[in-house]
Amino acid sequence: MKEYPSVALLISTYNWPDALNLVLKSVLKQSVLPTEVIIADDGSTEETKTLIDTYKNSFSVPLHHVWHEDNGFTKTLILNKAIARITSDYIVQIDGDIILHKHFIKDHLNASRDKMFLYGTRVTLTKEKSKRLLSAKKIDLTIFSSGLKKRMRMLYLPFVYKNRKPDEAISTKLRGANMSYWRKDAIAINGYNEDFLGWGFEDYDFGQRLTFMGIMPKRLKFAGICFHIYHKKAVLENPEKGNEIQNKTIAERITRCDNGIDKYLK
Repeated sequence: MKEYPSVALLISTYNWPDALNLVLKSVLKQSVLPTEVIIADDGSTEETKTLIDTYKNSFSVPLHHVWHEDNGFTKTLILNKAIARITSDYIVQIDGDIILHKHFIKDHLNASRDKMFLYGTRVTLTKEKSKRLLSAKKIDLTIFSSGLKKRMRMLYLPFVYKNRKPDEAISTKLRGANMSYWRKDAIAINGYNEDFLGWGFEDYDFGQRLTFMGIMPKRLKFAGICFHIYHKKAVLENPEKGNEIQNKTIAERITRCDNGIDKYLK
């Protein structure tokens, strides 16, 4: 049996406590619990803090709430602050609208390797299904459940891709909503680039810099399953600035951003 490293579950959130409630319910049902849970909160109101506080007695592992004031979409900043707070060796990262399959953490740990990072896909819940789950505050989902889009992504066959080699290049399908990496590698690239303000670009840039450093991507399939709660599709913010930064990263094969996590490290 593989000996697991210490692992933090990093959850980003903003003003959606009903969704975060379902996420935390799914964390409690994990077959392998993380060593610690860190919630990176991009300025939510008191309602989110109250929810997190009610869960602290339910968790047998530390549950930390890293918060800063609401100054618009500053996800890169709060993620860096949260990663700086983490003490575990490995980080599994999701968003606050992601319900986890019971083996989600276990699958990421089983697939983890040195010089590699992982990213997975999501089973999408319809608007109607999401409303029902949020109202009932339940997370019981199977491959036969109604209201699932991209249902085949729920096939659980963890041994199919067990010996699959890392990808040669990063995929545009990479999302921070289902990703894992070594903390030391995140520190080496100076974390998320805080020049990205507004939604879009930040996760892909993070993964791109990892690959340029020789940390190769591997896409999880038939394992690391999770479910995305429906919400209106976000719109790219500051696309001109985002494309400018991204193009520079790719053209110059930049591994370490200037405006990153180092300012939060002790």
